Amino acid sequence: MPVRATPRAWSQNLTGRPPPQGTAPDSTSAVSSPSDPATAGNDAGGEGEPHSRHREARLGSTDKELKSGAAAADSVRTVPGTPRQRGPGGEVMDAAGGSRNPLPRPCHVLVLLNPRGGKGKALQLFWSHVQPLLAQADVSFTLMLTERRNHARELVRAEDLRRWDALVVMSGDGLIHEVVNGLMERPDWETAIQKPLCSLPAGSGNAMAASLNYYAGYEQVTKEDLLTNCTQLLCRRLLAPMDLLSLQTACGQRLFSVLSLAWGFIADVDLESEKFRRLGEIRFTLGTCLRLVALRTYRGTLAYLPAETLASRRGPSPARAPQAPSDTHVAPLEQPVPPHWTVVPEQDFVLVLALLHSHLASELFTAPMGRCSAGAMHLFYVRAGVSRATLLRLFLAMEKGRHMECHCPHLVYVPVVAFRLEPKDGKGVFAVDGELLISEAVQGQVLPNYFWMVSGYRESPPSLKPQSSPRRKSQQRPPPAESR
Repeated sequence: MPVRATPRAWSQNLTGRPPPQGTAPDSTSAVSSPSDPATAGNDAGGEGEPHSRHREARLGSTDKELKSGAAAADSVRTVPGTPRQRGPGGEVMDAAGGSRNPLPRPCHVLVLLNPRGGKGKALQLFWSHVQPLLAQADVSFTLMLTERRNHARELVRAEDLRRWDALVVMSGDGLIHEVVNGLMERPDWETAIQKPLCSLPAGSGNAMAASLNYYAGYEQVTKEDLLTNCTQLLCRRLLAPMDLLSLQTACGQRLFSVLSLAWGFIADVDLESEKFRRLGEIRFTLGTCLRLVALRTYRGTLAYLPAETLASRRGPSPARAPQAPSDTHVAPLEQPVPPHWTVVPEQDFVLVLALLHSHLASELFTAPMGRCSAGAMHLFYVRAGVSRATLLRLFLAMEKGRHMECHCPHLVYVPVVAFRLEPKDGKGVFAVDGELLISEAVQGQVLPNYFWMVSGYRESPPSLKPQSSPRRKSQQRPPPAESR
């Protein structure tokens, strides 16, 4: 019998069905999808159709699309485990300096699934919604169930990654956080972090999956519809580079975020609603209402490096330290921020949010202004003095991305490259990708195009270069004058 820390890999029979009831898990056998060539390239059909307002853009909507995708993948198949190079700014590149090839066809993936995530139905959803699509797309898999917090982190730290073409994470955003940090803790982290990742939503928030769904051009959907869309993205095999947020805390902790850092109202709602996890996405609505009743403010100092400032000052990128990713834009926490940073005077906040992607949850379209340039992130903060009614209107409007149209004078938005946040009264906690972090001084900077994810597009966002292209018209009011 395997020990508790040993991953459990479920085997399936030749028809692609889940193991019969009562079958013991096999700790060594891989899970393979059907190898019948007559079915390998067929459209999933029915529930497998992605939910999009652009019918002609549906992934895998015809046999022709899937077969052409297979031909393209076969023509550019790469050798598993081949190390990739990084550009001068640390961004991931292939050996030729271009974009990453698609996943091969056929391909074999490791699925890390949290059976207790969200409403606790992730395993059932995998067999009913994910496995049939993978079987038809010639994607075989090994399924490992996580058993405790940080289990996935431990698994990927020790796993021989050469066995897999990609790592598929089926849960909420917290499990992706575990996987990325586990990869970055490996001795071979520079190679390990280049292993493609895929997000399949089965948690409560599912912000990463919702963002990828949005980038692929789909309308905003939730639950099984979102899961189907993201599974179809995996079947199509396209990869895109993603930014990573490198964080440092006053106690010396170093960690990485794939999605967000929140302080104040949002962090409190995220963590305090954990006891309502079984309610699914409704937990956040309930948590928001409860926190509005007992609205709090949080005193601290916020400073940031605006993306526009960096673009105007950018010179040659410094060499990256070989032993760890280097945070070139931040000073040590015990020192003042660099003089070209913007400093918000010490004051009371209702919330501060640093966000890498478009969504904060599957129904919270938080960044409607579009994806930031590579190396930048969205920074939102709400000053104290906002009324409960106004704050409620902001969160209700956020479902459709209309909150910036409320023109709330307490809400400030600015694209940034790095930030520092120093709580002053000890109130509140930080939530990093939904995971708890104690309230102490923290700073972070974006590492551009640092890892690969299955996505609906291949191009990376534009780099931070002055006057390289017309700027998208902003939907927010400019922040008030602050000291620099």
